[in-house]
Amino acid sequence: MSEIKIICQNKKARHDYFVEDSMEAGIVLWGTEVKALRESKANLVDSYVQIEAGEAWLIGAHISHYTPANRFNHAPVRRRKLLMHKRELNRLIGKVKEKSFNLIPLKLYFKKGKVKVEVALAKGKKLYDKRRTIKQKEANREIEKAMKYDRN
Repeated sequence: MSEIKIICQNKKARHDYFVEDSMEAGIVLWGTEVKALRESKANLVDSYVQIEAGEAWLIGAHISHYTPANRFNHAPVRRRKLLMHKRELNRLIGKVKEKSFNLIPLKLYFKKGKVKVEVALAKGKKLYDKRRTIKQKEANREIEKAMKYDRN
């Protein structure tokens, strides 16, 4: 089993969307971006994946400057190309058009020394769905707490 080191997660995504399916994609990066990611200087909040001309692009992801790079640094927020197989991309295109799914990045991580992005097919939650999710989490916490005290 390969070792995975998580760089950052988009926790807001699970709060705002129903995640239906997820898949792994590679990402095209510059050298200073990879060095900044090794220091976990990234943020996926408010980022999304857009498909243009048969290619997937990560938009809105913030990768901070790598301080020692000085003037040779990258732009913190720029479009980054995602690397996926053609049939995966065609399946995503079909689902996004047909069933009005959104494509959102869930997490950024290292796998075998390469940076990967977990991309999810998701549907947006309504406000009442978000409330229901919060209520369910609180109920589960109370149940766990009660079970913990019953054992002691």
